[in-house]
Amino acid sequence: MPQIRFYFQYQGALARRAYEILESEFEDDGLAIATFEVDEENDVHEISAYAIENSETIRERIANALAALPEQAEIMAEELPDVDWVALSLEGLHAVRAGRFLVHGAHERNRRRPGEIGIEIEAGLAFGTGHHGTTAGCLEMLEQVVRRERPRNALDLGTGSAVLAIAMAKLARTPTLATDIDPVATSIAEGNARVNEVGRLISAATASGFHHPAFATKGPFDLIVANILANPLMKLAPGMARHLAPQGSLILSGILDRQRRAVIAAYVNQGFRHMQTLHRDGWATLHLKR
Repeated sequence: MPQIRFYFQYQGALARRAYEILESEFEDDGLAIATFEVDEENDVHEISAYAIENSETIRERIANALAALPEQAEIMAEELPDVDWVALSLEGLHAVRAGRFLVHGAHERNRRRPGEIGIEIEAGLAFGTGHHGTTAGCLEMLEQVVRRERPRNALDLGTGSAVLAIAMAKLARTPTLATDIDPVATSIAEGNARVNEVGRLISAATASGFHHPAFATKGPFDLIVANILANPLMKLAPGMARHLAPQGSLILSGILDRQRRAVIAAYVNQGFRHMQTLHRDGWATLHLKR
């Protein structure tokens, strides 16, 4: 399906404010927002938002969000070629080490060192290759928590490629439920679990939030990992409290460093205590306990 780029231009402080407005407006949607300078002398910046579905709705939301600015920019649109950008962008990427884990493609299996745990993830449609600071942060935190607590069952909420579910299953042979709102991601997660020889330990389900019978069947969980976005994580705090076993651990990421305190506060209100924060590339990974 072709991608639509909506774009417009502002100068100076207005450009920075417009970028912040769009970042906030589309944070829960996961839309990519970008900005770059097109005229250095006059401090002119172009701000872009990339959409696939409901493109006219996106245009309206952009216009409404920017209506509060003192100047109104013309919002233009262009259709981008139907390219698998994920596969294209990963062609030049190499294996990534995070703690004891090595996340790699099939062509780099031989890079695994003695004692390392290999996780084979190919370029695909689902998020999670280990290159992003949030995924790498979760892997590092997982190693610490699993080594200390040896959870008996686990949940990877918003699993994407299932890299975190695979990590838990490989590290401690932990039975893990991997859920995602996207059925494509769920299918990819199942395939990746089989490739990594932990298919028997990982069960996948397509679910929004905690709305699926699998949560009641498999839970409560000794360990829940959720690498999504800050606002959804805060909304999910009551559900996390219901589905985490007493003394269980929660690992959260997809949180910008500036959002860290707000996320912690939402979970403290649900009876959690903050144990540790790991900072990586401007992102925070949190460890909390019941």
